[in-house]
Amino acid sequence: MQRRNFIQKSALASLSFAIFPFESCKNAANGITETAFSIEEITIDDLQKRFQSGQITARSVTKMYLDRIAAIDKSGPTLNSIIELNPDALAIAELMDAERKAGKIRGPLHGVPILIKDNIDTADKMQTTAGALAMEGNIASKDAFIVAQLRAAGAVILGKTNLSEWANFRSTRSSSGWSSRGGQTHNPYVLDRSPCGSSSGSGASVSANLCVIAVGTETDGSIACPASMNGVVGIKPTVGLVSRTGIIPISKTQDTAGPLSRTVRDAAILLNILRGIDPSDPAPTYNGLPNPLTQKVDYTTFLDENALKGRQIGIEKSLLKHHEGIDNLLQKALETMKAKGATIVEVDLLSVSRKIGDSEYKVLQYEFKDGLNKYLKTANAKVKSLKEVIDFNLKNEAKAMPFFKQEILEMSEKLGGLDSKEYLEALAKYHPIIQKYMDNLLKDNKLDAICGPATGAAWCNDLVNGDSWSGYGAYGPAAMAGYPSVTIPMGAINGLPIGLSFMGKAWDEGNLIGLGYAFEQATKGRIVPKFLKNLGGN
Repeated sequence: MQRRNFIQKSALASLSFAIFPFESCKNAANGITETAFSIEEITIDDLQKRFQSGQITARSVTKMYLDRIAAIDKSGPTLNSIIELNPDALAIAELMDAERKAGKIRGPLHGVPILIKDNIDTADKMQTTAGALAMEGNIASKDAFIVAQLRAAGAVILGKTNLSEWANFRSTRSSSGWSSRGGQTHNPYVLDRSPCGSSSGSGASVSANLCVIAVGTETDGSIACPASMNGVVGIKPTVGLVSRTGIIPISKTQDTAGPLSRTVRDAAILLNILRGIDPSDPAPTYNGLPNPLTQKVDYTTFLDENALKGRQIGIEKSLLKHHEGIDNLLQKALETMKAKGATIVEVDLLSVSRKIGDSEYKVLQYEFKDGLNKYLKTANAKVKSLKEVIDFNLKNEAKAMPFFKQEILEMSEKLGGLDSKEYLEALAKYHPIIQKYMDNLLKDNKLDAICGPATGAAWCNDLVNGDSWSGYGAYGPAAMAGYPSVTIPMGAINGLPIGLSFMGKAWDEGNLIGLGYAFEQATKGRIVPKFLKNLGGN
């Protein structure tokens, strides 16, 4: 279901890398001074070339990002996308430099600075809190599986990103990007606008060039929506491609981590590292389709500028005439795809997902209670259950709940276990139904993918009334089915980015990455943010 419906249901229940020796350059848009070199829009490949040439080091790049974070995130425009910095970031970078000097290169992420969402365990000096004051002090004993993958690949973990508290599963009128621990994240294009969520800080920080790449998580739209509103690329993998071990959960049926980046290529490189076989989190099966975890798959091999040629792409017809500005962007996008050799077919996908949204929401509540209680039981947090989280918030209401409350937490706590009849019936009423419907729609229309605008334009942040959803959300069916989606910048209206989401069958990340790359190369829809205070530019 669309994220607007998801929240409402709960109420019812490019610059290149340039070296400037001994110089400084001033960003006219925000008054920020950068020394030594510009890191705006740098890619993984750009960094590796300069690492190899000796022009830069992992330490110097890490220091530049830390300086930029200090200038943009906590002062200056005050983006507030990062909840905590890693005190060991420079030491990790120095270790990567020493290994490189000794001839050891771990791979394409060796020495590359990355930010990760604050619901992902790191066994270091940083906390894992999902943005909640109730979770303060929770320092994990063990890295999440994907964090271990990142460390093994040589990535430099700069810090953790802010998010919608409890991954936007706390209140029926929450503000995306706000957490009681981290405050409100802002959109780097227009600072009084929403960054969407729940991977708000991951999307905003990548867009603002505070890191090279970032990791977010999604249950229903939490990668796709911030990718769209922050003008970046987001990949929501098939559930099971990326391990969930060590990630504070909402739903075992729909949760997954995934990449956020400024280019499709960087997202594909990061996905190569995140994926992996985790015995603690076995991947589900989808209609007998082979699990790519058992195969050697390099997602960068799907990066083909001609990937749209000869393809049939479905367009969600209900989103063709919805908002004149976005309608115009979408028509241009469809014409571009046609010019690149694709055939466009109108389809009806969202009407089905809207009908079964109530069942999805009920399943998420049951699975949230079950999953969170299991996580907290072994975590190093002071709260050991959902009930204790609720009680903490009530006792500390002025700090923990100053703007909106915790209705979703309370409704979830009242439910039974995953063996209850209500849970099993709700699961059967939506999950296999949306999977079958998507599979048949793709097969019967001979489609390679289905697409549609990921979201509308970013609304104003409103801590009193909460988010103002626009009625978009093409990514919803893929999230409900556990299927992949790839969101690409499509352009902007009034300076606010709009993304286009491509969705496909289970394990079809490679195909979607190829289509997204071809679209990206043909349109170059990413716009560098200017940190305007409001739409008037004041």
